[in-house]
Amino acid sequence: GCARHTSIHAAGVVIAPTPLTEYTPLQRETGGERIITQYEMHTVEAAGLLKMDFLGIRNLSILGKAVEIVEKTAGVSIDIYSLPLDDEKTFAMLSRGETMGVFQMGGSGMTRWLKELQPTTINDIMAMVALYRPGPMESIPEYIRRKHHPESIEYLDSRMEKYLGPSFGLLVYQDDVLLTAIELAGYDWVEADKFRKAIGKKIPEEMEKQKIKFFQGCRTHGDLPEEKIERLWQLIEPFAAYGFNKAHAASYGIVAYQTAYMKAHYPVQYMTAVLQAEAGDSDKVAAIVHECGRMGVEVLPPDVNESFRSFAMVSWGSDASLPPGKIGRIRFGLNAIKNVGEHICEVVYRERKDHGAFKNLENFLERIQDKDLNKKSLESLIQCGALDSFGYDRGVLLSNSEMLIGFMKQIREAGKTNQTSLFGAIVGGAQQKKIPLRDAPLASLDDKMKWEKTLLGLYVIAHPFAPFEDALSGVITHISELDGSERNHWVVLGGIVGSARKKLTKKGAQMLFAVIEDMTGSAELLVFPKVYETTRDVW
Repeated sequence: GCARHTSIHAAGVVIAPTPLTEYTPLQRETGGERIITQYEMHTVEAAGLLKMDFLGIRNLSILGKAVEIVEKTAGVSIDIYSLPLDDEKTFAMLSRGETMGVFQMGGSGMTRWLKELQPTTINDIMAMVALYRPGPMESIPEYIRRKHHPESIEYLDSRMEKYLGPSFGLLVYQDDVLLTAIELAGYDWVEADKFRKAIGKKIPEEMEKQKIKFFQGCRTHGDLPEEKIERLWQLIEPFAAYGFNKAHAASYGIVAYQTAYMKAHYPVQYMTAVLQAEAGDSDKVAAIVHECGRMGVEVLPPDVNESFRSFAMVSWGSDASLPPGKIGRIRFGLNAIKNVGEHICEVVYRERKDHGAFKNLENFLERIQDKDLNKKSLESLIQCGALDSFGYDRGVLLSNSEMLIGFMKQIREAGKTNQTSLFGAIVGGAQQKKIPLRDAPLASLDDKMKWEKTLLGLYVIAHPFAPFEDALSGVITHISELDGSERNHWVVLGGIVGSARKKLTKKGAQMLFAVIEDMTGSAELLVFPKVYETTRDVW
């Protein structure tokens, strides 16, 4: 029964009308500087303090960034808080199930329901946010049925119509439960709040007390028949522990709508913002790149003449250079390349910004005179395609990397001693520096894919599984959709084996940890000894 350590709620804040020390002793966190209460969460409430959780939502940062990119690229200033809430294009996109990157709507389960629901109002979005969780989820099919068949809407009691109208007569929000207790069972607001806490916390003895009080209230306050009270209680009981309050669902619903609106109207800018936010997670980036491909947005490898530090939109809309069917291009950032440090990325970006694009390979090597541009970082730039725009094949440049390093050294030395470079050639009376590259085998597509996977964490220009994906369409589940699949159900995946590690069990049998990858992400598989024995050759 003794406290053995102090733990801190990541988002919990206590608020008092006067100095906190009049309510609770304070202390500094163990090994840190933050000030925390010495009382734990329940005692803090009992002492009369207001306890709030302030949560951060990454999607707000994505929205802010998307608005910024739209202003820079399209010259349009968007007030995210004054969007029309009846935008047909936004609801049409959600109804088609194009929800990747939309706040709260992206899971495959939610997407499936949205396609059935065909949402047309912000109320539909709020209701789905509130219902898509254990317990209330059972009401989703009924909500969809009532939306499409308004004649089937019914209320257990006519008094419920005034607060259950927007949700077609169904209990959707925590507030619906409170208003039922107030309107039908005669509770006052203080009693209703105790009722909410009891059912929300699932305290059995408190629940039993509340059940008696609720039944009694319904009998005396509105003369409800017993079977209706029983039915009401059966609706309230499983729902309450997971119920969203309406303000929470409305806040989430609005953010979901704002993200959907931006994706529907400014897809290239919005997906750029999503990629920037998720840049550190290669699995998520792979899924987003796959979605970009479906939308007609090309995601291209880094390029020293186009890339910024992070992902950046480089063309969109009516840009004449876009291939048919494409609506925009996004470039990988230089910071995404392994073995190329942040410092050299900053040097390349800054030099290009201050003195214009690099005219050719020689011009690039001449202008980037930095000790961090060594053999390893230069080879990484070559392999991931960052020097492709100079017109040389990656395989040829890689075979000549020693020559390129030699050229850079010569430029440095010539600068110090004011000598003519060995690489100089007299052209039209002026010395032009030219690197005499020797012939070498061209890089194959397999080479390029392998290098991109190693240096960027995913395949960009092509994917080894792409030729098989179309053939298996309708047979396999995308790996990115696994999270939304039902538990205890079989799913069929297709992909390539990304890696495989053998392990010995305690009994000395061999088993395998394998990673399977498709175009949307990766998943780890455990291959137990008996299965490994019969499938060894496959792996």
